[in-house]
Amino acid sequence: MKSSRLCAFICLIVITAVLFSGCTGTTDNQTTTPTPTAGSAGNVQVKVFHAGSLTGPFEKVKAAFEAEHPGVTVLLEPAGSVDCIKKVTENGKPADVVASADYALIPDMMMPDHADWYLTFAKNRMVLTYTDESRYADEITAENWYEILDRDGVRWGFADPNSDPCGYRTPMVIQLAEGYYENDRIFETLVEAHSAITVTEENGINTIHAADPKPDSTTLVIRPKSVELIQMVQAGGLDYAWEYRSVAVQNDLLFLELPEEIDLSSVEFAENYATVRTEAKKGDGTTLYAGSPIVYGVTVPKIAEHPDLGIEFVEMLIGATGQEILTADGQPPIVPADGYGSVPADLQPLVSVKA
Repeated sequence: MKSSRLCAFICLIVITAVLFSGCTGTTDNQTTTPTPTAGSAGNVQVKVFHAGSLTGPFEKVKAAFEAEHPGVTVLLEPAGSVDCIKKVTENGKPADVVASADYALIPDMMMPDHADWYLTFAKNRMVLTYTDESRYADEITAENWYEILDRDGVRWGFADPNSDPCGYRTPMVIQLAEGYYENDRIFETLVEAHSAITVTEENGINTIHAADPKPDSTTLVIRPKSVELIQMVQAGGLDYAWEYRSVAVQNDLLFLELPEEIDLSSVEFAENYATVRTEAKKGDGTTLYAGSPIVYGVTVPKIAEHPDLGIEFVEMLIGATGQEILTADGQPPIVPADGYGSVPADLQPLVSVKA
């Protein structure tokens, strides 16, 4: 009798153990880890390589995009536009969006091997930034700025022409100033005297040779990215720095607006801008950037890991949300954006497609 009860008790224990094992869904050959889904929080990362001057507005577009796409994180990676594109074309780094401060870099450096299309979506203008503490801040005007920059003790700077469009555009503005102010020594006094950057003239075209600029001097400072100069101006290390108007607005800096004839802002003076060009270093050789109105471009590279989300990011950028953000940040949007190449169908309703 006792033996029968003992056997029954052992059987009950065994059955209970088996049932418990089945309820937990585990065996020696199984795992309880659920299979992640595409919509799991933090599972999708959209990578955006963009010009440093777009940092302010893109941070706002990022916030709006993430709010509309739960589980998606936008990773912003600012740099000089040339360097942004080289990450894709030379280093093979995947990006879901590439945005350049010079739209022409996209067709020149990315198409057709790395991109099928691009949009132009915003404009800008070159300005000279400063603070109340900058030397001669109470004297500088659109008529005497080149004299102020040449005064003893004044420190000023711009970005490296080899890596940043703001950098190769700054010497253009200074060279254009010679014709506007009827003073053929402005470039020599401000740039050639303090760097290895020179200029030659042939058939009415002034070519600025900036392949190997001297990093800095007691007067002129050159840094890889224009946004690096902002902190130097704010901290008092520089009195003046050349920037885009949008960057000055976003960083609450004082800035001097120059005549449209020289500030690269107006299509009306495109022919005048085209009389200058900058020769910059590209790999083992050099490349020429022609003077032209400042227009920003954007694309989704072929190497994108999440091209659909990249297109959706661009859609928000050129739509009502992006337009409002760009306008508030001092960067006029192009409405509608102009499209070139095989523009995705989802973007075409918002774009004026060009041949």
